[in-house]
Amino acid sequence: MEALVPMGILFVILPWILFHYITKWKEMKGFTPEDEATLTDLRKSAERLEDRLRTVERILDSEVPDWRSRHHDL
Repeated sequence: MEALVPMGILFVILPWILFHYITKWKEMKGFTPEDEATLTDLRKSAERLEDRLRTVERILDSEVPDWRSRHHDL
């Protein structure tokens, strides 16, 4: 009888816990819809910032033609 408890723990409880967490890890493998939405928002923000930077560079190129070379003189 004393050997049944450790055997039950070894062959029933531990594998059940192991398989339970393996299943949970597999469920979490992909992105959730919230994660997808966040990534989409971040991508759109990055594109807007990149567009703004291009606009600022274009303005500087037209108003201060040698602004890029001045940066290296500092």
